[in-house]
Amino acid sequence: METGFVAVEKIGGRSTVTRCFSKYPLKFIIPRKVGSSITDAVWIYSLTYGGGIVSGDSISCGFTIGDGCTTVLTTQASTKVYKSVGSKCSEQVLEARIGSNALLAVIPDPVTCFSTARYSQKQVFRVFSDSCLVIVDWITSGRHATGEKWDFELYKSSNHIYLDDQPLFLDTVLLEQGSVSSIAERMKDYQVIAMLVLLGPALKHIQNQVQEDVKRMMSEQLRVPSTATGRHRSSDHHLIKPTFIASCSPFGPKGIGVVVRIAATTTESVYSFLRHQLAGMEPLLGVPPYC
Repeated sequence: METGFVAVEKIGGRSTVTRCFSKYPLKFIIPRKVGSSITDAVWIYSLTYGGGIVSGDSISCGFTIGDGCTTVLTTQASTKVYKSVGSKCSEQVLEARIGSNALLAVIPDPVTCFSTARYSQKQVFRVFSDSCLVIVDWITSGRHATGEKWDFELYKSSNHIYLDDQPLFLDTVLLEQGSVSSIAERMKDYQVIAMLVLLGPALKHIQNQVQEDVKRMMSEQLRVPSTATGRHRSSDHHLIKPTFIASCSPFGPKGIGVVVRIAATTTESVYSFLRHQLAGMEPLLGVPPYC
């Protein structure tokens, strides 16, 4: 049974929420207007009572974005997943249908799992060839102020995109404490992992810019220093581990989508990257994401 549902349709030429319901522990806040009055976009803030997801919570929500509509789904702060009680797993499922020439931007703050937490989320998106979709899916290592770094038991996040009901993009991230090595040992010094998906013809200019920026950033970070003669330094030179790593790959027929994967040592560096890369969406959304 759904915990929440929102439908957005064109009414009088404007993107309008025509149906909205939610029940404990989920709540939606829908401002009358965000950003410029000439921008046609509905902003939806998703939050939970108590400020986080409690052990054993099960949240399921659906979204229908009508033809030609623009919708943003975001949060007011990081999604906190509290400690697991009796090994119970908290779960969250989102299913969305994005109509023809419509845009859905899912741009939350990161998930932060507390020590011993167990959390699983699945997001399913159904699109058409001219639909546009932005997904930001990311997690931090935990509550640094209390010394928690990758101390949760389980984190699983799946994102599935279907084009005309055929699989287009199927992705799962699984972090689980192991008997041989812990998550912290495997993650080394990195404190954030993130994924950015950009899909659809209206976002082509942003896709191209992101690919160029990631290529430039990583070529600069991973360049082997050279001597004055142009030769690479001797093998005793040790490369410094990058504090921010990103990769970028197209997917789908004719590269209609782009996925960026990130590992970083600070949350702020990821916020900065997202602000810069998604700034071009301001004309579509009314305000630039993460600003």
